[in-house]
Amino acid sequence: MCMIKKLKEKALSTGDVSREEALLLASAPLEELSEAAEEIRREKCGQGFDLCTIVNGKCGRCPEDCKYCAQSAHYQAKCTEAYGLLPTEKLLEGARREAAQGVLRYSIVTSGRKLSDYEVEQACESIRAIREETGIQVCVSFGLLKEEQFKKIKEAGASRVHCNLESSARFFPQICTTHTYEDKINTLKAAKRAGLSVCSGGILGLGETMEDRIDMVLTARELGVKSVPVNLLNPIPGTPLENRKPLTNEEARRCVAIFRFLIPDASIRLAGGRGLLGDKGELCFKSGANAAISGDMLTTAGITVETDMELVRNLGFEVRLYDV
Repeated sequence: MCMIKKLKEKALSTGDVSREEALLLASAPLEELSEAAEEIRREKCGQGFDLCTIVNGKCGRCPEDCKYCAQSAHYQAKCTEAYGLLPTEKLLEGARREAAQGVLRYSIVTSGRKLSDYEVEQACESIRAIREETGIQVCVSFGLLKEEQFKKIKEAGASRVHCNLESSARFFPQICTTHTYEDKINTLKAAKRAGLSVCSGGILGLGETMEDRIDMVLTARELGVKSVPVNLLNPIPGTPLENRKPLTNEEARRCVAIFRFLIPDASIRLAGGRGLLGDKGELCFKSGANAAISGDMLTTAGITVETDMELVRNLGFEVRLYDV
């Protein structure tokens, strides 16, 4: 039995493909690997496609030193603007627009290490208004919050917390020194204890190895993550990573396919940097990916919801929620 087929059957039966086995897939024939990843996706997830959008709910002046980020106060990147937490009406306006386009999940993302208690209360008011008026699912990315704060957010109506691991525990200190990998893991655990689902992935192309990418997803698997954003570094002038070469479509496809083997029943979600791929991610969606962040990203342009809806339909997917 060939190695890909053997690992495909293991992914489908037990879902515990190991680190060593995943590394074997890093050198497997790409087309065969992608086809097997698609078979796993169809068997475990069907034709559902989890499409979300994000809003930059608080922008710029971030004290953290993440080397890829235009919003960090440590660098000279030209972040378009800086502002505090958006008021309820502004966030509600965005939620109305996305719901009208058929988007089922709306994520509020804020810059900074974490929201203050006062800002959490303000955000909860916005979440309640969004849920009452639009019914759209609300996801939040509010930084390194504690369990009690997450409980308030859940009570307000949010269903999911996003906190990216970004890379492996080994590589993470090379891209951020102002908080730790353990801080991120503790945040995800606190959100789960509060009864929220969690979304966590990372950025490919930071200078990490394939081992780092696999280790990141294995950590996500250990944490029970079922939504894995796959960002492709968009090198931003003024950041320390401005001269890094973006990943090729082939590299992105291989990573997506391997991630599908590692977490067979997850939403593998193409996120930031997808617009750098000439096909807007179509080949990745044929290699095991089944979710995406649509619309603009935080400080860079994305792909319109209308364009994505057409792409999803043409690929035979159906937009619907997964792991609410």
